[in-house]
Amino acid sequence: MGPLIVNEIISSNTNLLFAFLIGIGFGFVLESNGFSSSRRLAGMFYGYDTTVLKVFFTAAITGGVGLLFLSLFDWIDLSYIYINPTFLWSAIGGGVIMGAGFILGGYCPGTSFAALSIGKLDALAFIGGLFLGIFIFMEGYPLWESFYNAEHLGSPLISEWLNISRGMFTFLLILVALGMFWVGEWAEKKFAREDYKINQH
Repeated sequence: MGPLIVNEIISSNTNLLFAFLIGIGFGFVLESNGFSSSRRLAGMFYGYDTTVLKVFFTAAITGGVGLLFLSLFDWIDLSYIYINPTFLWSAIGGGVIMGAGFILGGYCPGTSFAALSIGKLDALAFIGGLFLGIFIFMEGYPLWESFYNAEHLGSPLISEWLNISRGMFTFLLILVALGMFWVGEWAEKKFAREDYKINQH
């Protein structure tokens, strides 16, 4: 949750409290944007509803620009921000598995809990599958440990890989987002479904 514990600004317990409150807020935002609807989430892959693309691109841009400005005014040291290490093959494999589950079930882990919070039974089945998958992964870990740890690339940044500044990368990301917003609007018109309403939950 940022370098607040590292700089002894807050305690670990306070950090957990903030994380809990932020989690509730995040869930509220998901539900209020209709992300508790599996039809809306699956619509991203079929083109008739690209709300997922728009919301998450907007979040990425807001976070990226916010961090750059905080860094510019020396209000945050970006070197303190933890970046998950990259294990290439397990990242690709996990992405494929989660993507397939997302398409088939219409939920990701976060949105399934948002849907469960309003009593959707299909989300309960999805969460059951999630815990089953975690159990299988843990119990069978020795079988795929080498694959899981293969191609460790450290914690690279795309901006470093492209040899450009973080500011330039953020600017390019904004351009990509604008292009994807246009594609999303086009797709919603192209693949519109008569039995589906954008504001349907």
